[in-house]
Amino acid sequence: MAYKITGDCISCGACEPECKNNAISEGETSYVIDPDRCTECVGNHESPECAEICPVDACVPDPDHEETKEQLLEKWRSLHPGERPAYTP
Repeated sequence: MAYKITGDCISCGACEPECKNNAISEGETSYVIDPDRCTECVGNHESPECAEICPVDACVPDPDHEETKEQLLEKWRSLHPGERPAYTP
């Protein structure tokens, strides 16, 4: 499932450069994750990098966007045509 950033975000920006899918951007009051671009780091890493790097644990799974690992990998492939995934589940 895609991740989301909660209201606990302190807008430090640590997560944005970690996202290889460019799913994270600065919103009006905090950073936000585009669920159409978030692959939970499937294709890039073993675990979600935004959650790993966030100093306040504001990056959490978004229950409104549940997807299987296979669906996340297909999304990754559509975002990175012609590339080979560095990590697959």
